[in-house]
Amino acid sequence: MDVRLLGGDIEIDERLVDAPPARIRTEIEAYAAGDRRTFSARVQPPDTFTGRVMAAMAKVPYGETRTYGTLAATLDTAPVAVGQAAGRNPVPLLVPCHRVVAADGLGGYSAPGGVALKERLLRHEGALD
Repeated sequence: MDVRLLGGDIEIDERLVDAPPARIRTEIEAYAAGDRRTFSARVQPPDTFTGRVMAAMAKVPYGETRTYGTLAATLDTAPVAVGQAAGRNPVPLLVPCHRVVAADGLGGYSAPGGVALKERLLRHEGALD
């Protein structure tokens, strides 16, 4: 399913989410309005390296960021591998890959709108000045 958020489009693979698309949309709309910081819909990450990275990204709280290197250290892998897995995240926003940044800046963002959308999401959450 595609959702429009903060001037960008995000594609979410709802097959990995234990909620109907209408509930997912309602929760995302509440997030965009500033009325929701977490999502009640549960995501079932795949049993892959990407799934392990997704599980680590899911632990990054609203309004905070972690670096690719920090997550890489917890997963015993390289920051580049974490970045590549974050780019394959099939449920962005629900699993907040936008909260994972490079040590020297924002890094990339695979959703249409790229880094500009990532920056808007982080500003929305108060993670950037």
